[in-house]
Formats: sequence, C-alpha cells, structure tokens
Amino acid sequence: MSLRIGTRIFIPSLPLTLLTVIVLGILVSLGRWQLRRADEKQVLYTAFASGGGATLTVTGTTRPLPRYQHVEARGHYDPDHQVLIDNMTSSDGRAGYYVLTPLALEAGGWLLVNRGWVPLTSSRRILPDVGVGAASRVVHGRTDHLPVPGIHMGTPAALAAPFPAVATYPGVAELAAVLGVERLAPAGEVVLLDAAEPDGYLRQWSPPGLPPLRHLAYAVQWFGLALTLVVIWFVTNLRRAPASAAAGER
Repeated sequence: MSLRIGTRIFIPSLPLTLLTVIVLGILVSLGRWQLRRADEKQVLYTAFASGGGATLTVTGTTRPLPRYQHVEARGHYDPDHQVLIDNMTSSDGRAGYYVLTPLALEAGGWLLVNRGWVPLTSSRRILPDVGVGAASRVVHGRTDHLPVPGIHMGTPAALAAPFPAVATYPGVAELAAVLGVERLAPAGEVVLLDAAEPDGYLRQWSPPGLPPLRHLAYAVQWFGLALTLVVIWFVTNLRRAPASAAAGER
C-alpha cells in the first residue's frame, strides 16, 4: 500500500507498523486504566465529602456502614491496650505511626479509633507516649478501612503484647485477637477521629492515593504519547518520490 503526498510517498513498513500497533495498544490501555482510576477516586472523594453530613450513632451491633460515614460513639478509651501502626507517613513525608485506641462502647462491644499520626522518636526502641484518659466520652469521626500496603512484601511479624503493640498493616481479626475481644463492632474497621476532637494527634484525613485530577493528568499523558507515536510512525514511513515519477507529473 502506498499513498502519494506531494513530492513524497507514504509506504508503511510492515514490521514498524506491527510494532507501532502493539505499543499504541499498550499506551491507549494505560490511558483508559487511568481514566477508570480517576472515576474510582472520584467516588471515594465524593463519599468523603458527603460523609460529613448526617451523623449516625454507633453501637456494638450497628451493621457495616458506608466508608467515610460520619458517626458518634459513646464509651471510654482503653489506654492499656493500644496499637501503633508502623510505616505511616505524614503529609510532608515524615515517618511515624497511626495510634489505634480501643473504645469500650457503653452498650457493649469495642470500636477502634484512629487518634491520628505521631512521629518516630529518636530510636525505634523508644515508642511515643500515647497515653489517654479512660473517662467516659462521646467520640466523633468517620468510618474507614484499615491501612493496607500497596505491595505485600513477605510476612509481617505477629502482633503481640506488650502494649502499645507495634503492627505493620494489621487486619481486623488480628487486632481483635491481640486486644483479647471476640470481635470488634462491625460498623467500620476503624473510626478516623475528627480534627476537633480532644486527645488526638496529627489528623489530616483524606482518601488514600492520588486525587482524581492526577489520574486524569496521567491519562492525558498516555493518550498524548499515543498520538505522538502515530505521528512518528507516519513521518518515519514517508519516502521521497523517485525523480522519474516527479518528472512524469510535470
């Protein structure tokens, strides 16, 4: 197949065309994947924004609630059985822990409250002081999932006393076992303590991962690369027309 364009002829090379089609398919697939990720993140961000509306009261028998639902719970903290989730970073990149504190609910049952982020001390052998009073209180926050790693690397060490126990991405069952309770309240895996609540640490809560606009920007980049590849393929397959053919036209 050939196409005359002015003084040049477009003659696509079969190997180059096949390679271009393969790479083009990959680039377009990556762009579409980023668009799907943008949609998924938009759902999370919308849920996070709307979850601050109606506040539901949580008990030990409350059914699982939507992620980021705003809740209140009455009970008292158990300061002697806290868990520090390791490998957590602040918004400015500092390393530290999330502080999970069990809340004994008034009507029975337990709820895990994430009281925020604390930095590492000068040595990992010295854990931060996360003491908290055990007086009765009303806690406000948002339901959320426990943190999960982007990539699972090996088997983490078993979660065990002494307290505060240090954990690396623990699960609900593992936390219930180390706390010595049959099960945790099913309303949410954890409650993110509101920034205005007392007895908390650094709380800059937001949906995990990149925001929707960042994924859209990556999608534009992939589609832009795909378009550039098509242009390169076209230009690369242009040949100067033979002199005899050009003279024949005159």
